[in-house]
Amino acid sequence: MMEKYNRTIFFYGWSLFIPWVLWFAAAYISHMPNITPWMVKLQGWLSIAGLTAPVLVAALLFASNNMLLKDLKRRFNQTFKIPSFYLAVAVGLIFVSMVVAQLISLLFGYSISQFHISGHPTFTSALFSPWFILLFAPVVEEIAWHTYGTDTLRRKFNLFNTSLIFAAYWVFWHLPLSFIKGYYHSNMVAEGWIYTLNFVFSLFVFVILMNWLYYKTNRNILVTILFHLSANLSNEIFATHPMSKVIQTTLLLMVSVGVLIKNKELFFK
Repeated sequence: MMEKYNRTIFFYGWSLFIPWVLWFAAAYISHMPNITPWMVKLQGWLSIAGLTAPVLVAALLFASNNMLLKDLKRRFNQTFKIPSFYLAVAVGLIFVSMVVAQLISLLFGYSISQFHISGHPTFTSALFSPWFILLFAPVVEEIAWHTYGTDTLRRKFNLFNTSLIFAAYWVFWHLPLSFIKGYYHSNMVAEGWIYTLNFVFSLFVFVILMNWLYYKTNRNILVTILFHLSANLSNEIFATHPMSKVIQTTLLLMVSVGVLIKNKELFFK
């Protein structure tokens, strides 16, 4: 079946080009002086349209191939058949690593106020609630990345290289978001280069762990959505200091190294 996922350039080309055009337009609007209400709405819709573009590209590819569509239906039919261990990892790993990272940060003099649950995300978004973005993004992204995107790379590369290639692509895919005023990625860049590099490196660790979950659950799409959702919410629920996120990345790196060692055949065959 993997040989049918053969439109790699088409999928990744359009999944990058369309969001970049829409998001750079949204970024331009966000920095305009005296921005009007209708322009705020336009910025919001451009941002959402860019977010949904990859899933629409994937949908087009599935609609044009009956065998791919059958494979997709089979996977959706087993959506809720996730072994309890991998379900627990998908839901709990990022949250637990964040709590542990914040506890470790206390040893370096960072404030215990990080554990305060403010109820307010650290970023703003035009038109739509930041909480909606945090919930919506993982769903539409993973329906694209883990219906077509990962498998089309896996057709040619082992899982380790697939993960590295996709993570590098994902870094560039997010790039225009760092220019949208008030957005999460823009705020992160403003915090300093250490935290920006941490975000980049964390994506590589995150993708390795997510692909491990994906293939260990027989290419289950829901498990990747839950993992992505958990990451988004865990990084916003607390008043986390950016340095704690660096510590979290280190912890997750250790977990990912353990996963790679224990699953050599899965990743390197």
